[in-house]
Amino acid sequence: MKAYFNGVKKSLAGTELCNYYINATKTAVITIDMHRGHLDAGPDCPCPAPRARAIIKPIDKFTAACRQLGMPIIHVRSVLRKDGSDDVNGNISAWRLVFPMTVGDIAGSGEHALEGTKWTEFAIRVEEKDYIVNGKKRLSAFYPTDLELLLRNLHKETIVLVGTMTDCCVLNTAFDGANRDFRIIVPRDLCRGFEDLEEPALRIISLHLGLVVDSGDLLQAWQEQLAD
Repeated sequence: MKAYFNGVKKSLAGTELCNYYINATKTAVITIDMHRGHLDAGPDCPCPAPRARAIIKPIDKFTAACRQLGMPIIHVRSVLRKDGSDDVNGNISAWRLVFPMTVGDIAGSGEHALEGTKWTEFAIRVEEKDYIVNGKKRLSAFYPTDLELLLRNLHKETIVLVGTMTDCCVLNTAFDGANRDFRIIVPRDLCRGFEDLEEPALRIISLHLGLVVDSGDLLQAWQEQLAD
């Protein structure tokens, strides 16, 4: 098994990292914000993350393989109360204030993640046995959701984070997960964010929070482990 450390791919052989991180029976896979509010191709998409459209099918393929290995799949999505009290009509999220200074105004951004709208519909495959965690209202999938409760009750110690955006919600979730002593794994080919910020975000994760890997290598390691 290999992982990336500060952008350099290195073997984990001879280290304790495999013992800490590579345990299929103690692992859950978490998809982050893979819903239409980020992924819709229409001009009215309220918070577009167009680069993440490219990982919809790869994530579906990865989660299908994980289901076959018996791993739980948890889909986390942002859902805000329809009256705006969680955000635009309450204490406005910081990203809404500063984000437009970089990307410009986004038409309809006030509709992002509002409950009852099409924007909270998943763009990836969700199966009946999967878990859905609603109510993500800020950048981390842990806040203020019941994700930690679910993971503890499933007796999972390692979490694999995929989805959008690498430099924002994935990174924030990785920090919150590591601070809760979950082992963090991020497949670099199954996350997308701002192109120039992806690599710095992944380097931060590899330096401080967990393993950055290729999804194919990770699946192979799990398959070999379960075959023993």
